[in-house]
Amino acid sequence: MLEKRNPTSQFNLAIADFVTAIKLRPLWIKLGWNDILYRYRRSTLGPFWSTANTAITVIALGAIYSQLFNMPIQQLLPYVCAGLIVWGFISSILADAGTLFSSSESYIKQIRLPYSLHAFRFVFSKAILFAHDLPIYIALVLYFKVWPGAVALYAIPAFLLLVFNALLVSLAIGMVSARFRDIPRIITSLIQVAFLITPIIWTPELLGSRVYIAHANPLFHLIEIVRAPLLGSLPSAQTVIATLAMTAVNLVATTLVFVRFRARIAYWI
Repeated sequence: MLEKRNPTSQFNLAIADFVTAIKLRPLWIKLGWNDILYRYRRSTLGPFWSTANTAITVIALGAIYSQLFNMPIQQLLPYVCAGLIVWGFISSILADAGTLFSSSESYIKQIRLPYSLHAFRFVFSKAILFAHDLPIYIALVLYFKVWPGAVALYAIPAFLLLVFNALLVSLAIGMVSARFRDIPRIITSLIQVAFLITPIIWTPELLGSRVYIAHANPLFHLIEIVRAPLLGSLPSAQTVIATLAMTAVNLVATTLVFVRFRARIAYWI
């Protein structure tokens, strides 16, 4: 008869996996940076191609939608810029997390490393690309003279909270996608819909009395908790509570999945 696994032992192994990954910080920083270099190898601008693409998108959408919504461009353009930059980070996490473990198959099968290290490496590379887009926001607020002041510093802990959620979500999606290979395609399709129904290039106030539709969207709060400080205002209590609640749910769900299926990852990829 096969011996049943001890849940406490599995939990301790999962915790040890995270702790070891954190201690190996220089390794996943180096690997994450190499991922960026590999992605943009032989490219003149490198990661700044992403910056150029975001800048063109922000200017085009801001100019058009300011006319459609009859809003001053100096008000809408920074809003669209901050929203698109944060959305770019979130959408890239969701779109690429499905290959978190399958793309690291050679490392997993040949080198004994913590599984969570690959999630740290993945999120770090996405955060670096996020940082490459920030100069667009800085250029806009300087040009329109709408500097948010010291309140913009609240965007730092807000983004760290977003990074923590990204780490949890990428780990969960990576495990599920390793087992069910259709998951990444489903997520890619949903991302396109999510972009349209989330207040990124339009404001919730445009919904009028149905503004609750925007507030019921969890992606709105994940974006707004970083965007609001960048625009000179603190996130609403509703946004803070919703984000903390999502963080708690992500932490519990990912922990349960990671503890239960961590040992099977190598067999699934």
